[in-house]
Amino acid sequence: MCPFPGRRMLELLSRDDMEAIHLASLQLLEEKGVIVKNEEALKILRKGGCEVDETKKIAKIPEHIVKECLSKAPSVIRLYSRDGKHDAIVGKDNVIYDPGSAAIFVLDRETGRVREPLAKDFADFVRLADALEYIHAQSTAMIPADVDKRIADLYRLYIVLKNSTKPIVTGAFTKEGLHDMVKMLSVVAGTEAGKKPMAIFDVCPSAPLMWSDITCQNLIDCAKYKVPAEIVSMPQVGATGPITLAGSLAQLNAEELSAIVISQLTNPGAPIIYGGSPTTFDMRYATPRLGAIETVMLCCAYAQMGKFYGLPTHAYLGLSDSKTIDAQAGFETAAGIILGTLAGVNVISGPGMLVSESCQSFEKLVIDNEICGMALRLAKGVEVDADTLAIDVMRKVCPGGHYLAEKHTREWLRKEIFMPSPVVDRLSLDGWRRAGAKDIVARAKERVNELLAKHEPEPLPPDVERDLRALLEDVMKRYGIEKVPVL
Repeated sequence: MCPFPGRRMLELLSRDDMEAIHLASLQLLEEKGVIVKNEEALKILRKGGCEVDETKKIAKIPEHIVKECLSKAPSVIRLYSRDGKHDAIVGKDNVIYDPGSAAIFVLDRETGRVREPLAKDFADFVRLADALEYIHAQSTAMIPADVDKRIADLYRLYIVLKNSTKPIVTGAFTKEGLHDMVKMLSVVAGTEAGKKPMAIFDVCPSAPLMWSDITCQNLIDCAKYKVPAEIVSMPQVGATGPITLAGSLAQLNAEELSAIVISQLTNPGAPIIYGGSPTTFDMRYATPRLGAIETVMLCCAYAQMGKFYGLPTHAYLGLSDSKTIDAQAGFETAAGIILGTLAGVNVISGPGMLVSESCQSFEKLVIDNEICGMALRLAKGVEVDADTLAIDVMRKVCPGGHYLAEKHTREWLRKEIFMPSPVVDRLSLDGWRRAGAKDIVARAKERVNELLAKHEPEPLPPDVERDLRALLEDVMKRYGIEKVPVL
């Protein structure tokens, strides 16, 4: 379970706004339809009552089918952990955080330069995330450059399963990869992956309103296995989505609804998460702006749409467009994490990320862990009851006394006040100078080194590790791959 279930405090859309967006999305799906480049999906849609143009690969989805499929999708998903201590309920207004997935760079801990990650970097990053209290789930956070691309997706999962007990947000790069990854999860779970889901699989439509063959097949296969699928719609405002936030919301929502229809027509009741990674598009530099406030607004608003339908939600928040750990990285990350938490987004992916979604940073991950803790404290709100009003202790102390030695203070100190790690500086000026006058990056680096030196993840049981390795070796043999990095 999440240690601090959120309490939704932020809503950007009125009920009338959500109804208007819903109707606009239905119009798009009925009148224009969605391009589907997967033959099995087209058959499923046709059989389910949709109008399918075989030549153009376009499926038009009527309102009644959308409504029926929405009624079948579960509103809450239980996500399991290997040790049973980090299970999470995805839904309602619970909030969990994970590092974003599939970064192609890492910020080198020694040189501070952006470079391609290796498998050893990723294994260390997983161990670090395993040690951080407010990073509730792992992700397949990097694509190691020293691993054969044909097995990059499942090898990332292998590294996570070996080095952490936490649940996972992941994704497959191929059709075959998803089946192999589900087998891995089943080995570790000790049962069918869908009966005890330990991982969420991202599936990404292409804006505007298109499904590729591979991602659509992944969506279908997740539904068949009853493994949670997380829809990650990615319109770029002004480029692959309308320039207005409302217009991009309507388009994104139509993509989400198309995924829900495909999933529920495949297997009614299959777990699915309404998520995304939309961006605004910077016309000056032709770059995506994932740290922009409009991007954060889009994420919070579409999460409201997901809740409007009674679905679990996800968003890419807590990342930054900055190329280094600086003030920009701080304010963009904090805005995303705090506002997303107040909006009750169930799965927030992105802590640790720089260069939009391209680079992972060890130091940023430990800094972001503190932001996540602060956001969760904010989401708990102000508790008002007889104990917290503290009338009895005020009668004792007031006027003119102090509360430092009072039992009430000792009892409520850690319940009421968020206590950050030394990554966050709360020393006096003299104390800070005596400690070396270090900035937050230096303190974060020390925290990374400390945690990696002392934290030992719970190992897999020997028989499970053996079976998992045998599965990996079978896949390697299939592709003629002789070796992978030994970790």
